[in-house]
Formats: sequence, structure tokens, C-alpha cells
Amino acid sequence: MNFEFLLPTKIIFERNCIRKNGHKLAEYGKRAMIVTGRNSARACGALQDVEDALNDNSISYIIYNKIENNPSIETVLDASNIGKTEKVDFVIGIGGGSPIDASKAIGVLIANDIDKKELFLNEFNKSLPVVAVPTTSGTGSEATPYSVLLRKDMETKVSFGTKDTFPKCAFLDPKYTNSLSIETTVNTAVDAFTHVFESYLSRRSTVLSSAFALDGIRIFGECIEALAENKIDDEIREKLMYVSLLGGIVIAQTGVTIAHGMGYCYTYFKNIPHGKANGLLMDAYIRFNYIEEKEKIDTAMDKMGFKSIDEFTALLGKLLGNPPKLTKEEIEHYTELTLLQKGSMSNTARKVDKEAIRYLWEQTQK
Repeated sequence: MNFEFLLPTKIIFERNCIRKNGHKLAEYGKRAMIVTGRNSARACGALQDVEDALNDNSISYIIYNKIENNPSIETVLDASNIGKTEKVDFVIGIGGGSPIDASKAIGVLIANDIDKKELFLNEFNKSLPVVAVPTTSGTGSEATPYSVLLRKDMETKVSFGTKDTFPKCAFLDPKYTNSLSIETTVNTAVDAFTHVFESYLSRRSTVLSSAFALDGIRIFGECIEALAENKIDDEIREKLMYVSLLGGIVIAQTGVTIAHGMGYCYTYFKNIPHGKANGLLMDAYIRFNYIEEKEKIDTAMDKMGFKSIDEFTALLGKLLGNPPKLTKEEIEHYTELTLLQKGSMSNTARKVDKEAIRYLWEQTQK
């Protein structure tokens, strides 16, 4: 048995956790930058809880609320310039993966005099402390070092991350997901599933990461019928946030695989939310890898309570619908762009090259 496992993030998971543990924010400085999207952080109550905690602990703050659904390098550069001017000590990301990922980039850009090229090459060795407050149950970004940003110049998303970009602390309160629509709840839940599932199949999986991943797969199986029937109560929301957390924990160790590398094309060109994009690729992805990881895939299906891949993907199709139709030209273009995702290619259980990627895109059209 031989493995490494790094998780430097302090995780606090309970209802009203910020109200109960707000004093911990004082560990990170006297002035904060809160990073959010336009409305959701306020609507779900998380922003108010954070503001109250900061005020109770005499921590001044500014709010940057311009983060897009797919944060761009231009936006994080703008935020970091404001953060430098305002002399903030730490960054608090409130939202789904987008504000939290953006917060990691902002923390690095404030702490270092670097350009975007150096950022994506991980040519830095420090960051401002980042505190993560997830308000969706999908990305698990609160437990990873990764920041995924939109690169318009490359027509795709690109990630960076080092041991220095793990959030220092994460506050997970399932009540913040109560205001999510059923569509967003489903899409983010599927994102969490793809994280635990892809990690389980990753070439970099270990005995410890697989234990976490399988638990996440099992618990997702306990939730999928409720998602399909829109019967989502507090218990299901708590389970989904836990699956999301487990997904972040395991991909921090193993990385993601080709499904994620391909999904970025759906998001960039078809405006399909990230989790749904990954989910639409699962049928082709599972069948492609079955030849290499039959035992693991059979185990995953069993843990979720499905008798076959067909049964599982049929229910996933009910949740998400069918993949979009692509032209031959789009398949070729998406194939070329997916080839840029070297990490997800190398992590995939079965060998992935240009022909394999083209084959996978073609399989989505069947």
C-alpha cells in the first residue's frame, strides 16, 4: 500500500455553521474581500451570515459581486486590482464553484506580481488566505486547490492550482441550497457525482481516495430517485452537500478525467452548465472505460442500487435530457480543443488519444 493524501482545509459542516463559528474568520486578517455572483449569495442568506460574522468580529470588508457563471481571467484580474488597492488581508468566496474558484485566483493575484501566463503555469508560491462558503452542492471547490477559469483566447476553460491554493477554511451549511431551483439542484448534484465517479476510475486513484469516492457514489445513489421525482427535502440536501464535499476531497488527490476535459466544450459553445455537461457525457464515458475498469464500474453501479449501466444511464437521461446534436465540423473542433486537456487525458483509465476523443464525441450522437 502506497499513497499520499493532502487536505489542509479546515472543514466545518453543520447547519448555521457561520453563525456558530464566525469568530474563526479573525484568524485570517482584519480586512476581507467577499467575492460573489450578482444575487444568489444574498438570496440564500449566506452573504448576510458572513457580513454579520465579520461585523461581530470587527473585520472590515468590501464586496466584489461581478463573478460570472464561468469566471474569466479578465474578471479575476479586475477583482485582484481592487483587492490590492483596498489592501485586503483575505478573500471569502460565497457561491458555487465559480465564486470560489475565482477567489483562489484573486488571492494569488493579490499576493503575487504575476501575469496570467505565470498564473496558469503555477509560477507562484503564496496566496492570500481564502475562505470558502459553498451555496451549491456540486463542484467541491471548497476542498480542492483548483481554480478553473474561462480562457476566451483558447475557447475553453483552463485550471491551475498548488498546495498554496487550497482554501484555509470551508463553511458548509446545507440550508444555503434551499433556494436553488430543481434544475440547478440536479445539475450540481450530477457534477458532484461525476467528481466521485471519475476519481474512482482515475489512474491516480488510491485505496484511500477510492474509499471516499465509493462512499460518495453510494450516497448519490440514495439521492438520485429524489432528484428525478423532485422530492428534495433537508436530508437529501445534506447528503448532496456531503457528496459534493467528498468529490472535492477526492479530485484534489486524483484529478478529473476526460469527461471533464470534454465537458468544457459543451459549456463554452453550447452554454450548458458544467455539471450537466459532464453528465451528458457519462453514457459514452462509462462504456468507453468499461473494457478497462469493468470491476470498478460494476461495483459503482451496485453501490448506487442499479443492476446495469443501461438502467443508470436511462435515469440520468431522464434527469438531463439528451446530448446536443453536433455537426461533423463541431466534432472535429471539439476534438482539437479537448486535446488541450492533457491532465484529464492522462488520468483516464483507458488510453486517450485524438482518435479516442473523436470516438467519444461521435458516441454522444448515437
